[in-house]
Amino acid sequence: MTFTTTVTPPGTPFLAVTWSFVDIHGSNINIVTSTQVNITGVAYTDRVTLFRSTGSLELKNLTLNDTGEYTVTVIPSGGAQLRGNCRLVIHAPVSNVNVTSNTTDLMEFSSSVNLSCSSSGSSLTFLWLNSSSEVVASERVQLIGGGHTLTIVNVTRYDQGPYRCHVFNPVSNGTSDPVNLSIIFGPDNINLTKSPSQEYYDEGSDITLMCSAASSPSALFQWFLDGHMLSDTGPVFRLMNIHMSQSGNYSCQAFNNKTLNHQTSQPAAISVLKSPISNVVITPNTTDLVEFSSSVNGPENINLKLSPLQEFYEKGSNIMLSCSAASRPSAQFHWFLNGGLLSHTGPELTLMNIQESQSGNYSCQAFNNRTMDLTV
Repeated sequence: MTFTTTVTPPGTPFLAVTWSFVDIHGSNINIVTSTQVNITGVAYTDRVTLFRSTGSLELKNLTLNDTGEYTVTVIPSGGAQLRGNCRLVIHAPVSNVNVTSNTTDLMEFSSSVNLSCSSSGSSLTFLWLNSSSEVVASERVQLIGGGHTLTIVNVTRYDQGPYRCHVFNPVSNGTSDPVNLSIIFGPDNINLTKSPSQEYYDEGSDITLMCSAASSPSALFQWFLDGHMLSDTGPVFRLMNIHMSQSGNYSCQAFNNKTLNHQTSQPAAISVLKSPISNVVITPNTTDLVEFSSSVNGPENINLKLSPLQEFYEKGSNIMLSCSAASRPSAQFHWFLNGGLLSHTGPELTLMNIQESQSGNYSCQAFNNRTMDLTV
């Protein structure tokens, strides 16, 4: 550090130049006095260089004890005495910034925590960060002891951090490693989903039920069917090759083994239907009929089936409608939409890549060309 005066070097050397120092305790200490000889204070031997032509002074190997008020006195030849002063503040650099917590496990809404920041250095200023945001005092947040202690009262799950302590002074700064708080909460916001999501399922289908909940530590899950506990645990429950006997209302329960609280989901209904009827065989009681004495049936017991069977269909789906009736000879079939006759005939009507305009009430009509009877 060089103290530079504003004195112009004179033609004749100064009669005397004196530097003195008042430390932070108020003690007045002589640094150097230069007349015909230089007298240097013991504490400044090999630490100062005096530039006698201007009265400037270089001070080396600065320490915190060099903080204080410096005064220079110059006595020129044949002139009035000159005096100047300035203040020097020495700062120790910031280092070893560290954060400690007075507790590790915190219960939401009931626990409080103290985070303490320590650091080497002088004239320190403390700033707390939660992630990248500055922590400011509020009803639940207190900054104590000049900011080196952060107190959070009645912690919530949103107080988990990470927290960092940033320390600085006029010459340097430093930041601690992140500290995360372990906050115990839940379970809540439980949610049960099923995949695929539909109202009815064919026998033999595979269904996956998934349960989730906000919880720390992670929740333990138990499954129920119509209110009765199942042996299955875990967040995922799979029903493989499902049967009608497995129909019912499924629910899950989340349990936190620290808070000892639990929460149960709304039930998810699983309705399993018998597989579609296929390979229907009609066996006549005779093949040879005698005119006027044998009989034929007019169409009856007409039946219309829908595949896949569900309440709503997505745009672009494929749907098959099948119409059957007891009739001898075999019935002829016509199809109707909202009462209007369609051009399609035959026992099956296939709707490919269905559109919204095709929504409505479908019906079929069976006609026996022998009996001349028809049934809708």
